[in-house]
Parts: sequence; C-alpha cells; structure tokens
Amino acid sequence: MQTSQRTRNGARTRPRAIVLGGLLIGTLAMTGCGPGDDDNSLTWYINPDAGGQAAIAQKCSEESDGRYSIQTSLLPSDAASQREQLARRLAAGDSSLDIMSLDPPFIPELAEPGFLAPVPEDVAESTTENVVEGALAGARWKDELVTVPFWANTQIMWYRKSVAEAAGLDMSEPVTWDQIMEAAESQDKALGVQGAQAESMTVWVNALIESAGGSIIVDPEATADEIELGLDSEAGTEAARIVSTIGKEGLGGPGLPTQNENGSLIAFQGDSGSFMVNYPFVWPATVAAVEAGTLDEAVLEDIGWGIFPRVFPDQEAAPPLGGINLGVGAESDNPALAYEAIECIVSVENQAEYFLTNGNPPSNTEAYEDPRIEESFPMAETIRDSLQVAAPRPQTPFYNEVSTGIQQTWAPPSSVDPETTPEASTNFIISVLRGEQLL
Repeated sequence: MQTSQRTRNGARTRPRAIVLGGLLIGTLAMTGCGPGDDDNSLTWYINPDAGGQAAIAQKCSEESDGRYSIQTSLLPSDAASQREQLARRLAAGDSSLDIMSLDPPFIPELAEPGFLAPVPEDVAESTTENVVEGALAGARWKDELVTVPFWANTQIMWYRKSVAEAAGLDMSEPVTWDQIMEAAESQDKALGVQGAQAESMTVWVNALIESAGGSIIVDPEATADEIELGLDSEAGTEAARIVSTIGKEGLGGPGLPTQNENGSLIAFQGDSGSFMVNYPFVWPATVAAVEAGTLDEAVLEDIGWGIFPRVFPDQEAAPPLGGINLGVGAESDNPALAYEAIECIVSVENQAEYFLTNGNPPSNTEAYEDPRIEESFPMAETIRDSLQVAAPRPQTPFYNEVSTGIQQTWAPPSSVDPETTPEASTNFIISVLRGEQLL
C-alpha cells in the first residue's frame, strides 16, 4: 500500500518552512546508473517494489529508439520519507526530478506551490481514457489533472466462506459493518482491521466517513486558518461508533492496537479469521504461503471477497484509494520527454504486466481484460469495481497535520468515544493548523 503525505500552502509560512528549511542530506540509493548528463537522459524516482518499475523503464527506453533513456532512482521504503526527500529536492529546484512516483496524498502539497510541471493536454487525454474514477480523483488538484495515474490500490473485504455461511450472511449482496461485526461475534471470531497508530488508521477513518456520506475536509482548497473539518458530523459519529465498538468489545482480537496490514492478514489466515478489510496483496501472499507449505490449502479455498463493507445499508461504500501517480518536476530539463516516457510507462500493456509481476492493480480498466490477470487474481473484477467507487484520503496541502492528528486521537480503537472523539480530534487538528499546539 502507498499511503501518506505532508503539508503546504503558499499563504502559510510554517508548513512551507518544513519543505524549504533545508536541502536533502545524503544521496538516494540508485538502481542502475545515476542521472546522466545526456540531453535525452531521464531520471525516474521510484518507490520500492519487486523490480517492476525498473523493468518498465528499461522496456520503454528500448522502445523509444534512442529518443530517451530512463534511469531509476530508488526512494526510501516508507511513504513519509519519500515525501520528505522529493519535497526538499523540488523546493530546491532540483532538475533531476524528471519523473516521480507519487502517493496520491502527496499531490496537493506539491501542486499548490507549482512544483509539478503542467500535464500537456494531449498527454492528459491519452493517459486518462478508461481510467478508474478513484485514480482520477487522486490525480487532480483544484479540478486539474496535475499527475498521471499509473497503478491504483484499494481495500476490498476478504472473508472466510465457512464463517459467513455459519453466521447466515448472504455474501452475494453488499454487507454492512454492523452485519460483519455481529457475524464475527456470533462465531467467536476476530475482524481483520488495522488499529495501529499509523497511516492505516487515517485510511480506515477516511473510508468510514466517506462511506457514511461525509468528508474529513469540507473544502480541500481552504487555507490553514479557514479549513473546516467534517469529523464532528453524523458521518464522523458513525465512523467513531464502528471503530469504538470493534475496539471496546474486542472484536478485532488482542493484537488490534498494534495491528497493521500484515498483522491483519496473519490473523485472518488463522483459526480466528472471519472478515477482513485489506489490499490485494492478500491473495498472492496466501497463495505463496500455501505453496511454501506453511499454510493449509483449505484456508485458501475458504477465502471469498467482495466490496468494502457499507456503513448504511442503502448507501454505497467508498473504499480506500491508494496507488501511485506519476508527476514531472517543474524544474526538469526535459519535461516533454518525461511526459512522452510517462505515456509509455502507463500503457495498458505495462499496467497489466506490472499487476502480474508486482501485484499492483492497474488504474486503466482495459488492463483488466488481459486473461492472465483473472488467472492470477480471480478477484480482479472486484478490485476494478472497488476502484471505480474508491475515495482518496483528504486532498489538502495540510495532509500531514490532518492525518497525524487523526492517528493521535483515534488510536487505539478502544479509546474512541462516538460522543467525544470526533469533536476532540477536530479541535486538536484545528489547533495544530493554527500553530496553537504541536503534533
């Protein structure tokens, strides 16, 4: 999962100082050669993966017939450090930032001060056709496409068929959080959710609020002094009720307060597994465990999947959106070549291959038509449908303050109170944005 971000707005000097306060210390780890001096050499700053981005870089370079050559530069493993290094380099006018793999929540912070080169109209047209709605939403800022969707990610609901059947749930129809909480409790099983004080908590809270018809931020373009939060609302109260119930009643198991995506998967694969919200990596990880002999094949056969649970029975869920978009640095010496390379990188063929080799779902719906995908990911259709209705995390230049504030006030789940947490978290985040409190 790619998840996280930080802050910026031209009218707010304190957040800008975070980025402008100094140049990057040290050198990024490199895969392949370092940035070249040739006029057609491009550097692509990539997030860690299983080698898929480097392979695509080589493939596109070869197919360009010498028009450009893409070198890849590896960013740190955690999203926060990725954001910090890129933001500092961009603020310093680093011209080597030709192509960047960006988490969706980074984008407003980098777009607002003009750190991203404009997406040419023809590139925007060629790279957004048949792209899922969730990925498009995460690629825009102020109603303009400022990055190009590459791969997209979302959480779907995984469930043990045996538990759902024993609880009498019809999984061919959408289910609600209340239904799966009741089902897990009735079967003495644990729900797989991420309760750690981490970015995953923001992902969960945001998905619950969006699914309940609300938004964490009312006006994403508001300044720090004018920002209005939607946490203290009916949607926020419902989100808090769900998180609180799972925490206070022990429905997430004893490891809930420190549980991340991997921890959720391990518990789900065990005897206590029932329902879980998690990313598509669940399937190849489980298949690999069966092939390695560390997990019984019966567990794999018992796994089903569906769209993220609803908050209200009559309102469609808004699953989490993750993934990677591609941006071009405003100071790049070769923005036109960079966007030409991006058109190759995000081709339908490359997105399908990247899904198969690295497990990262395509943002383009046509890529899902590759017959190999359904063989490797039988839930591919559900992933695609989830991405069509997925909602990005709050799009704001002040994402770091908002996300960290949620993590500090909504974790652990057992401490959440529907009557007080939404208001308390709102007051805390507003105070941080106004410089009255520190994170």
